Amino acid sequence: MNNQKITPCLWVEKDANAVTEYYLSIFKDGRLKDYRLFENTPNADGAGNDGSFETAVMELAGVEFSILAAGPMFKFNEALSLVINCKDQDEVDYYWEALTSNGGQEGPCGWCKDKYGLSWQVVPVEYFDLIHSSDPKVRERAMRNTFKQKKLILSELK
Repeated sequence: MNNQKITPCLWVEKDANAVTEYYLSIFKDGRLKDYRLFENTPNADGAGNDGSFETAVMELAGVEFSILAAGPMFKFNEALSLVINCKDQDEVDYYWEALTSNGGQEGPCGWCKDKYGLSWQVVPVEYFDLIHSSDPKVRERAMRNTFKQKKLILSELK
């Protein structure tokens, strides 16, 4: 039983298995919790057959996600994004490379999209200390340098 109050549902076009395998290959502490194929399902109004769809439930870094593979009606956009809090630059580099390779895209200020178009911000946790510093010079330097970067490079933010 999941104790998580809210579970994000990620709608993808097809192949819930491939989607979960992709994310589980990136988040090494993840696991597949459930997979279902629903065939010959009725339309929303109850008439006729709409075809098939798949669902999966996966856990990544302790957070449960539902995957719904039900066609191309909806696409990801930046209105929803996920932040990865990284312990150091090596971890930032790992996630950035994993998410932007194989069809992903780099964006500004630590933002990127994976090959499915889901937006992520890959952030070293020390970054928050810099942008919330009591020293205005530290804050300003960190923010100014953030806007110059794609992948966040901690040493350049300091």
